[in-house]
Amino acid sequence: MTAVEAYVAPTSLEQALDCLSSSDEVTILAGGTDLMPQCQTGRVSLRRTLMNIRRIDELKGITLQGDTLRVGALVTITELMRSDLARRHLPVLVEACDHFASDQIRNVATVGGNISNASPAGDTLVPLLALDAEVELASGGGGAVTRRRVPIAEYFAAPGRTRRAANELLVSVRIAVPPAGHHARFFKFGTRPALDISAISIAIAGVRADGALTGVRVAFGAVAPTPIRAVNTEQALEGARLDESTIARAAALARDEVAPIDDLRASAWYRRELIHNMTQRMLEDAAQT
Repeated sequence: MTAVEAYVAPTSLEQALDCLSSSDEVTILAGGTDLMPQCQTGRVSLRRTLMNIRRIDELKGITLQGDTLRVGALVTITELMRSDLARRHLPVLVEACDHFASDQIRNVATVGGNISNASPAGDTLVPLLALDAEVELASGGGGAVTRRRVPIAEYFAAPGRTRRAANELLVSVRIAVPPAGHHARFFKFGTRPALDISAISIAIAGVRADGALTGVRVAFGAVAPTPIRAVNTEQALEGARLDESTIARAAALARDEVAPIDDLRASAWYRRELIHNMTQRMLEDAAQT
C-alpha cells in the first residue's frame, strides 16, 4: 500500500483542481464515511496525496437557480434532510435520506461522497435517477476552470466506478424542479432499513393526472452492477391508466429488468420477488393517492 506523503486542504476550487491536474496520485476526502472503512478493510489504498476538500465553499449549500435546484457536493445528508428547499421540491430525496445509515453518519456523509462511492446500493442514487439529476464536474489548472454536466443515468460505469476523470472534481448535483402534480416515492428494504445496506431500493416518479403517470421514471438499486433505470417498465407505464392490468404488467416487467446476485443480504430470487411485489404496491399507492 502506498504511504501518504502529503496532506492538502484547499480553500478554493481552483486550488483543488491545481492539485488534481498536477498528479494522478490524489485521494479525495470529504466526509470519509465510505473511504475510511474501505481503507481499513483493504478495499481502497490511499494515494500519495490526501486532499481534504471540506473547506471549499463553492461545494457547499443548496440553492434554487431559476427552475433548477443545485445541491453542493459537500452538502451532508442531514443538511439535505433539513433543507426547506429540498423538502418543498424534492421530498422523495428527503425520504431516501431518512433511510440513510445513522444520525451520526448523516451528519458527516456528503451527497457528493455517496455519488462518488458509486455503490449499487447507494441510498441517494436511486431517487436522483428518478429525478433526472445531473452531476456537475470541474477540471482545470493554473486558475482556469472547465465544467461539464453528465446525466446521472450515464454517470455510473461499474461498482465503485464513475465516469469522472482523474483530474475532475464533483462540484454539485443539479435537479430540475419537478412540475405540478409530480408524484415520487422511495422504498428501501433491508434487515434494518436505515442502518443496513439495502437488499433492494426503488424510486418511482411521474406527473399524475387523470389516473395515469407521464414522464415516468422507475429506478432500482442493489439489483445490478450499478443503480439502474427500468426503461421497459417506464414505457409500460407512460400515459397508461394505473388500473390492475397496467400495474400487474409493469411489476412483471420490473422483475425481468433486474439482474441481482446472491449475497449475504438476500438471494437473487428474493430480490426479484421484492422488486415485483414492491413495485406493484408502490404503483397501487400512486393510483389511490
